[in-house]
Amino acid sequence: MRPKDINFEESHGDLFRASLEQILNRTHPLYVMANKIDWERFDKSFGALFAQNQGRPGLPTRLVVGLHYLKHAYNESDESVVARLLENPYWQYFCGFKQFQHELPIDPSSLTRWRKRLGPDKIEELLSATIDTAKEEKLLTQKHVERVNVDTTVQEKAIAFPTDARLYHKARRVLVKAAKKMHIDLRQSYERNGKKVFLKQGRYASAGQHNRAKKETKKLKTMLGRVIRDILRKCSKPEGRLPKLLQIAQDIFDQKRNDKDKVYSVHAPEVECIAKGKVHKKYEFGCKVSMVSSSKDNWILAIDALHGNPFDGHTLKDALQQVKQITGWQPLHAYCDKGYRGVAKDIPDTEVHLSGKKKNSMKASLWKWYARRSAIEPIFGHLKSDNRLERNHLQGKDGDRMNAILSGCGFNLRKLLRAFFLPFFRRLFGRYFDLLARFIGENMSETNFDMMSARAF
Repeated sequence: MRPKDINFEESHGDLFRASLEQILNRTHPLYVMANKIDWERFDKSFGALFAQNQGRPGLPTRLVVGLHYLKHAYNESDESVVARLLENPYWQYFCGFKQFQHELPIDPSSLTRWRKRLGPDKIEELLSATIDTAKEEKLLTQKHVERVNVDTTVQEKAIAFPTDARLYHKARRVLVKAAKKMHIDLRQSYERNGKKVFLKQGRYASAGQHNRAKKETKKLKTMLGRVIRDILRKCSKPEGRLPKLLQIAQDIFDQKRNDKDKVYSVHAPEVECIAKGKVHKKYEFGCKVSMVSSSKDNWILAIDALHGNPFDGHTLKDALQQVKQITGWQPLHAYCDKGYRGVAKDIPDTEVHLSGKKKNSMKASLWKWYARRSAIEPIFGHLKSDNRLERNHLQGKDGDRMNAILSGCGFNLRKLLRAFFLPFFRRLFGRYFDLLARFIGENMSETNFDMMSARAF
C-alpha cells in the first residue's frame, strides 16, 4: 500500500500539545532547510513502487528520506539515527513531525527494506533534490557546472583482511551452519578443532614461524574440502541459500595465489582487490567510486560506485552524463589527473584537461583552474570521515552504489546547512560579528567578508 500521509500526526487528537513550530527557532539551519526542500517530489517519484490497496501502509516518505539525509550528513548508522531522532526536535521537524515524539516512530530495519525496494537508480533522486535546492537558492548556477573536477577513489567494504586461513575457516563455519538448518547430518563439523587450528595459525604467523603457520593453513583447507564433499554426497540437490554458499566455498578452496577474480569475503563475494600504490595501504578491498565536483565551491554533481575495477578514463563519459542528467547542464571543461589519459577525443561536448602541465606554459587565469583540480582530494577525505564512504556496511553491489550516492547527498546537505547557518550566526552574534568585520579591515567589503565566512563555516 502507498505510504502514509506525512501529516498523519494531526489526526491523533493532540489538541493540548504544543507544535514544534511554536517551540523551535525558525532561523535554525535545519528548520530553514526543512522548508526549502521539495518533499512532494519524493511521493511522486516513489509512489509507483507501492501497490494501491494491498498490504499495510508504507512509512511516510518524508520520514524515511529525512532519516537517510541525516544519517549520511552526521555519520550515523541506521540504529543511531533513529535513536537520536527522539532526542532532537529539529531532526523531528526536518522529518515532517508536527509534535514532539516520545516513542520510536520507525524500526531501524525498515530503512534496510526501504532501500532494497527503491534501488540505486531511485536513490539518485535524493542527490538531485540537494542539487535542485542549491539551484533554487542561487548557491549553484550554470557557471559552477562549466568547469568540473573528476577523479576516482576506493570505497572499502566492511570485511576483515582476507587471509587464506580466515577464508577457509569462515567458509567452513558458514557451510556447517547452513547444513544444520537444512537438517543435513554431517560426518564431522570441525567446530571445535577448526577453532583451535585457526588460533594456532594466527599465533604462528604473528611470531614469524611461517612454516608452522602454513601447516595449520593446510589443515584448515583440508577441513573445508571435507565439509564441501560431505554436503554434496548427502544433498545432491541443495536448495535455498546453500547452492550459493557451496559455490563460494568451492571458489575459495580452488583459488590460488596468482588467480584473477578471487573471492575475498564469504558474505560479500563482490569485493575486489584494488591496488592504489599507497605507502600505508597497498591494497584496498571494495569497489571504485567515480565522482564529479564543481571546480567552484566544490558541489558534488555526480557520484556512483563502479565494479570490475575499470580504467579511470573509461568512467569519464558516464560520469559527465550523470552530471547532465542531475543538473540539466553540460560541463564544458573537465579537469582530471593522468589516470584519464587517452579519452579526450571520446568526449565530444567537454574539453578534457589533464594535470601535469607547467605553470609557465599558460596564462594565470587558466592555471588557477588547473590548480583547482586537486580540490577534489579533500572532498574524498570528508566523504570518508564524515559521510560514511570509508567503510560500506550495505549488502551487495546495489548497496555499494546506494552508499556512495547517499554519501554525496550528506556532503551536499552539510554545504546547504553551512549556507543557512551564516544568517543564523549573524542574528545570534550580530554585534560581535560586526565588530569582527571592522577589526579585519575597513577596506574589505561586507560581500567579500560574507563569502569568506561561508567558506570558513
